[in-house]
Order: sequence, then structure tokens, then C-alpha cells
Amino acid sequence: MLHALYRWIDRNLLELGREMRLSYLPPLMVYCAAGVSGLTGIVGTFFVKDYLGLSAAFLAALGFWAGIPWALKMPIGHLVDLMWRHKAGLVYLGASLIAASLLIMIGLIGSPDAMRTVMPIEAWFVLSVLLSPVGYVMQDAVADAMTVEAVPRLDARGEPIPAETVRLMHTTMQMLGRVAIIGGTVMVSLANVAMFQGSENLPEADKVAIYLRIYELALIIPLLSVSGVLLGGFLKRREAKRLAALGRSRAEIDRLLHDPEEKTAPNWWILGGSAVFVALTISVGLSGIEYGQEIIFATSFAIIGFMITRLLRELSPEAARTLLGTVIIIFAFRALPGPGAGASWWMIDELGFDQSFLSRLDLITSALTLAGLFLFRRFMAEKSIAQIVIFLTVATTALSLPIIGMFHGLHEWTAAHTGGVVDARFIAIANTALESPLGQVSMVPMLAWIANSAPAHLKATFFAVMASFTNLALSASQLGTKYLNQLHTIAREVRDAATGAITTPADYGALGELLVTVTVIALVVPLAAILLTRLAGLRSA
Repeated sequence: MLHALYRWIDRNLLELGREMRLSYLPPLMVYCAAGVSGLTGIVGTFFVKDYLGLSAAFLAALGFWAGIPWALKMPIGHLVDLMWRHKAGLVYLGASLIAASLLIMIGLIGSPDAMRTVMPIEAWFVLSVLLSPVGYVMQDAVADAMTVEAVPRLDARGEPIPAETVRLMHTTMQMLGRVAIIGGTVMVSLANVAMFQGSENLPEADKVAIYLRIYELALIIPLLSVSGVLLGGFLKRREAKRLAALGRSRAEIDRLLHDPEEKTAPNWWILGGSAVFVALTISVGLSGIEYGQEIIFATSFAIIGFMITRLLRELSPEAARTLLGTVIIIFAFRALPGPGAGASWWMIDELGFDQSFLSRLDLITSALTLAGLFLFRRFMAEKSIAQIVIFLTVATTALSLPIIGMFHGLHEWTAAHTGGVVDARFIAIANTALESPLGQVSMVPMLAWIANSAPAHLKATFFAVMASFTNLALSASQLGTKYLNQLHTIAREVRDAATGAITTPADYGALGELLVTVTVIALVVPLAAILLTRLAGLRSA
């Protein structure tokens, strides 16, 4: 028994540590910064709920617009391939935008009256929400490219590394990338637990002071990503000295460290189509035209779909069928709508989930998600995307039932029969503990497949186009969430800031129907997508 346990630990934990290389660290630092971005999540939820009169449907619509920059990862990724030597500049630009977004929120929380003299608080908040993803998508596109060059092509003697070893290193690199992101969320969860300890008993002014300190602490995010790029530059200079000592010429060193194996020519379909997409997005967004979000989604779907058909020509027929089947399944799985902000408001108002408890819940989520990456490491490596999605679909559907049950009083019944032990918080923690390890399982196999199978001169472009398509699924999710919140209207209590009078009473009556609808869709859509790919003769990675 002990021997079997040690073998499992060795295969899933120790082996990953043995495969770690110093060259992997720079992109991992940029990915970790993305994970640390969740530091302000709880603060943002309470700030919106308590200080902004925005509806759940509006917030879902804002989430749609905030997701659009991730669709632009396609041209950004291609730019990374074109400006390979100077791609670090995009990280610096992205870090500046992230810092600007955080500084806006610091101003809104610390000096709202001064900010209000320039433009309304709600407008500042929308600007902050929209700036942040633009910065993160720039950094993420560069980090994806950095994972490719982080895997060495030559061993310590300067000889080419075997292809099978390179493939394993790519898989390890992508696995460590997910670990870095989730590791960042674990760190911020620990910080939130420490910051919100005992906050439920504090007056509102002291809670606001905590909010402000958390946003100030979040300024470490752009600093972390920039530090990763600086470290990457240092490691390249060190590797250049090592290769020079082995007798390599300056031209050969320059080719190995700074240029892909094959030069990338500008793809004007990608650049031109993306320029049209940006122009259309800005014009429609500013015009306020009815169904503007739907127009943007349909257009972006058509453009990205067209780009995928162009890139599929770079692959063999078998690889093209595999990639197409994979993105269809992943898109369907990630496009599932959620209940929206109303479910969080209900948990805060009706179940009494305060900042302190939610921070502990986030810590459990992050820690177990990280553990799940190790727990399911072999499962991800050995099973196809279709098998993984079937497992995740059934599991998440089952795990959504306790929340539906609590809306109908499950926690009251269990508390009455267990002496108050199995209450709402107990059920939420247990449910989170079971659901969290499933969080990142679906993405790792696809990322590893791209890293190993995409053409060498188009690695960043393939990463970006596929990420654009799968991230577009999140925009579809936000649209679906908006529609469901329009059908099942949910409102939290809103008070006038000056008089304290209730302007909008709380109404969570439609939440039960909303939760059931979301659960049914989450079960049916992924399974239907898998069946469709099978009927079409497609495979999955």
C-alpha cells in the first residue's frame, strides 16, 4: 500500500519537480501574475453590490465586452511571431494597462468624490474593467510564446535533444503553466484570508480600508510579469555565453536564441481581418446600437473561424481533423452560461456569506484546483478531450445539485437534523472541495497538443488563434448568462447613497428556475457537441 502511494506521488509530483528547468521560470512568472489577478475578486464583488447600482444583466453584458479583448489574442499572437525579438515590449505595455486599471479602482475606493468630479463612478468602473483584460491578453500571448522557447533544443553538450524528450518537456511546460496560474490564485486566497480575518465584525469604514489595501497590494501583478521578462532576457544572455564556450558562432547563437526555426511572414488575412474586427467592435460599442453584442459575437466568430480554416492548411489532414474536433468540444464546454452575479448576491444576503468566509472558500477552491492538476495529471495525459469533457460534464452537473437544493431549503433541513453542523457553509465548503479539482483539467491536453504539433514558425499564432476561439466561448457564456438573467430577473437591495432609502428591493424569487435552467444546459450542450464531432468523423486531442 505504502509502495503504491509512493509510486503515485513519484509519478504525479516528484517527477514533475525533476522535470522543472530554470528556463521554464520566466513564462511561469507571467502566468503566475495572471493567477494573482484574482486578488481583487472578492473586493470587486462587494464593491459592485454595495456601491454601484448595476443589474445582474448589465454586469453579464459588461463581462461580454471584457471578454472581447481575449478574442484579439489572435492578431496579438501573430504579432508576437512577427516581432519575436521584441515581444517583451507587449508585456511592458500590458503591465501598464493593468496598473492603470488598478489605480482607477484605488481612486474609486480611496477618493470617490474626487473621481466623481471627472466622470460618474459607474463609468470609471467600466473603464477599469475594460482596461484590465487588454493588458492581460497581451501578457498571455507573449507567455504562450515564451513557453515554446523555454523548452531547450540542445542538451548540455550542444547536441539536439530527441523529439520524444522535447514532446515530454512541452507537456511538462504546459502543466507547469497551469500550476503557476493556480498557484497564483492560492497565494491571493491566502492573502484574502489574512486581510479579511474578523472583518465581519468591523464597521463599514474599516472594511473599505481593507478593500483599498488589497487593491494597493495588487500592484505587484504588473511588477511580477515584468520581472519574468527581465529574467528571461538574463537567461538568454547566459545561454549565449554557454553556446559560445562550446564553439558556436555568433550567427548560429543568434539563430538558436532569437529566431524561430522558420521565418514568419505576415499573414494579411489575420492582420486585415483583425483590423476589421477592431474597427467594427469599437464603432458598434460606441454607437449603442441594439443587439450590438450579438453583432460583435457573430462577426468575431466568423472571422476567427475563417482564420482557423486558413491555419488548418498548415497541418496534415489527420492533425487538422484532430484540432477541429478538439476546439468544437472545448468551445461547447466553455460556452455554457452561468447564473450570473445574482447567485453571489443571494449567497451574501440570504446565506450570510461574508468577506471572511468567501475568502476561505476561495482558498479551498484554489488549493484543491492546484491539487487536482496533480491528481488528474495522468488522466489528462492518457485520455482524450472528449472523454475528459464527458467526465467533467457529469461531475459538474451532479455538483450543481446542492446549490439548487439550498435555494429550496436543503441547508435548513440538514442543519435541523445534524444539530446545526451541516449548514449552508458546510455544504458550500463540501461542494467546493469536490468541484475545485476539476477546474483546469480540460485545457492542459489541448495546450500541450498545440505546443507539440503546431508548425515551429507559427507556434504563437496557433496558441493565439485557438485561445481566441476558446475564449470567444466565454463571451458566448456571458451572452447566455445575460439572456437567462433577462428571462429570470434577480435584484439585490439597492439603497440611495445620500438618504439610505431603498430604491430597489431584493428579489431572488426567480433564482431557483435560473439555477435549474443553467444545470440542464450544462449537461446537454457538451454531450451534444461530442456526438456531433463523432458523427462528422472528427477526433479530439
